[in-house]
Amino acid sequence: MSEQTKHYAFFQNTLCEYFPCHVTDDPEHFNCLFCYCPLYALGKRCGGNFRYSEKGYKDCTNCLVPHRPENYEKITGRYAEIMALVRENDAKAEKEK
Repeated sequence: MSEQTKHYAFFQNTLCEYFPCHVTDDPEHFNCLFCYCPLYALGKRCGGNFRYSEKGYKDCTNCLVPHRPENYEKITGRYAEIMALVRENDAKAEKEK
């Protein structure tokens, strides 16, 4: 099945006041499905094009990884890694109680 026929893997909200939220020369194929990138929590391991701001926040302004339709499976394929991070953080929080 081609990426074009996987309708669940692409969503676009052209009425959004921020659309497109990143500079792109291909707004027609800008995917809004991962508006907030699930890979953000992975920090340096996210695989995207980011930098850390002076305040220590990830600045993903120049990253289009979650907004490219062909990256749907790349992102969802990392959910196990994200959940492992969640479990690790939950375990740390339990110890701090």
